[in-house]
Amino acid sequence: MSHRRTVALLAAAQALLLTNGVMLVAINGLLGLQLAPDKRLATLPITTYVIGGALVTLPAAFFMKRYGRRAGFMLGGGLGMLGAAISAIAVYSGSFWLLCFGTLFAGIYNAFGQQFRFAAADACPPDWKSKAISLTLAGGILGGVLGPETGKWTRSLLEPTYLASYGALILFAGLSMFIASRLRIPPLTVAEQAAKGRPYLEIARQPTYIVAVLAAACGYGVMNLLMTATPLAMDMCGLPFDDTAFILQWHVIGMFAPSFFTGSLIKRYGVLNILLLGAVLMFACIGIALSGVTLMHFWWALVLLGVGWNFLFIGGTTLLTETYRPEEKAKAQGSNDFFVLGIQALTSLSSGLLVTSEGWALLNWLALPIVALTALGSAVLWLQRRATL
Repeated sequence: MSHRRTVALLAAAQALLLTNGVMLVAINGLLGLQLAPDKRLATLPITTYVIGGALVTLPAAFFMKRYGRRAGFMLGGGLGMLGAAISAIAVYSGSFWLLCFGTLFAGIYNAFGQQFRFAAADACPPDWKSKAISLTLAGGILGGVLGPETGKWTRSLLEPTYLASYGALILFAGLSMFIASRLRIPPLTVAEQAAKGRPYLEIARQPTYIVAVLAAACGYGVMNLLMTATPLAMDMCGLPFDDTAFILQWHVIGMFAPSFFTGSLIKRYGVLNILLLGAVLMFACIGIALSGVTLMHFWWALVLLGVGWNFLFIGGTTLLTETYRPEEKAKAQGSNDFFVLGIQALTSLSSGLLVTSEGWALLNWLALPIVALTALGSAVLWLQRRATL
């Protein structure tokens, strides 16, 4: 199978994964608000989704090291179907805690799906890695449109509200399994499977590894903190659900549309310059979010948040591929995603607590130092590399 066909299949799988994720963000906070015993727990179903992913990132990476990418992605899709089915039962029975349990399995599906971009990089020649990562993530554009639209269309299709939405997610996860079955990615050799490589701490001490993880984790953390709170903040501002779906659509388009050229930008201008640009865009997002709460304030803030995330996440992933040997990829990639999803879990839980108790503005002020830390780490590594030229 050519690497271009492999990337196309992985991009399609990424689209379905993001359809799942965006729908969960769009409906779980509002559904949580209806079912939660305490309104401050409204985003807990989103948090359990992220926790499910964080707990399984390392096992997922090592499972694929042993059994191959195709088996791992098919298992992930099956668990996604299970999670959506449990969530549908939770909606039907009105059980908040069962909903959290269902989204935990949906998060495990996400943990396996986080490896799509690494699978694309592994399947391509070295000079095509950043483009392969970028184009795979570009599949998220479809998810950004399909997720909110499916949420709107299925929201009241069956009673109780949102029951049909989870039925649609069962179908999407099943389609993801079928796509994964068509992949033909060469597994590691027996020698690479047996080799242990360097200890993790030796890999993690590299400045390049630190900045790569920092960019991906902090970029995802800020994006998740603000995106998760957006449906609740807009509802508190009196904006209707259709406006929320519209904003989330454009946010996800902002996240993934740049993927068609981010790889080329990295190749031309260097990965660290793209990381710094991503941080600047996130600063701009926060500035706009603090300046007002109209529909257009939310639109501009969430679009810039998406583009900033794109540059930080693709840049961080590309930088990470410089830090490990083939036999070390499971521990390096799995650990990176553990940090990313761990930060997501923290921000999704705190997002609901903060926006319902302290408001939208404080949430944005708290995001500022996280973006600053990312910018500082990228700038220090940029100066170090500049000094060695």
